[in-house]
Amino acid sequence: MTPFLCMLVIAEMVVILILLFRTPLRKLVMVVMDRLKEGRGPVMSTVAATLFVFLMSTLYSIMKIQQRSMENGAVNPTDHVLLANHILDASLMGFCLFLGLMIDRLHYYVKRFDDSEGIKPVNKAKKTYETSDSD
Repeated sequence: MTPFLCMLVIAEMVVILILLFRTPLRKLVMVVMDRLKEGRGPVMSTVAATLFVFLMSTLYSIMKIQQRSMENGAVNPTDHVLLANHILDASLMGFCLFLGLMIDRLHYYVKRFDDSEGIKPVNKAKKTYETSDSD
């Protein structure tokens, strides 16, 4: 699960970087994001909910391992390795959820910003027309 989560984190960071800078790839990513969010139902929220359930399961496993080590008094090497692996998975899952939220908000703001950029030239032309009439 760790290699998959690492690739997912890297892919999400690449998408965020593409959305931040005005490049030809940004238009492509915006179109893909629009299509994903369009009428296919809650695809992204289902994936996020599934990842959240796995995160809660991993956190529960971490708590069970910690309780077991507190009861025994000594740290078992196997439990120590399992605990480290679960903590890594939990942190990667939480980071994936956070980056997914960042991508969603960035998509929304970039879309609104691009729409408002298209309106500005019309407003400027309207203002120059109004000032020339008042003279």
